[in-house]
Amino acid sequence: MKLWELKVYHIAREISKYAWPIYKRLDWQMKKIIGDQWIEAIDSISANIAEGFGRFHFLDKNKFNYNARGSLFESFDWVDKLFERKEITKEEYDYLISKLALCHKKLNSYIQTTKSQIKK
Repeated sequence: MKLWELKVYHIAREISKYAWPIYKRLDWQMKKIIGDQWIEAIDSISANIAEGFGRFHFLDKNKFNYNARGSLFESFDWVDKLFERKEITKEEYDYLISKLALCHKKLNSYIQTTKSQIKK
C-alpha cells in the first residue's frame, strides 16, 4: 500500500486544503493569536500520518498516529474558537467539524489496524 491510498491521509489533506484559504484571509492579528497555531495543527495531522507510514515498527508508526490524533483534537479546539470569534462562517464550521470527526474515526481505525500487525 502507498501513503496516498490511505483514506485517513486523504481526509487529512482535504482538511488542510480547505483550511488554507481561511487562514490566508485572517488579518495579521488573528493569524498571530489563533491562525498560525490552527494551520500548524491542521497540517500536522497529515504530516504525522505520513511520517508514521514511513516507519517500520508498529509502535513507531502509532507514535506518529497518536501525534496526529493530538493535532486533530487541537484543531477541533481552534475551529471552535474561530467560530466563536466570528472568523469563520457556520458553513465553514460545520464542514470542518464534520471532516475532523470523520478523520478522527478513520484515524482510530488505522491505529487499531496498525496495532493488529503485531507478530504473534
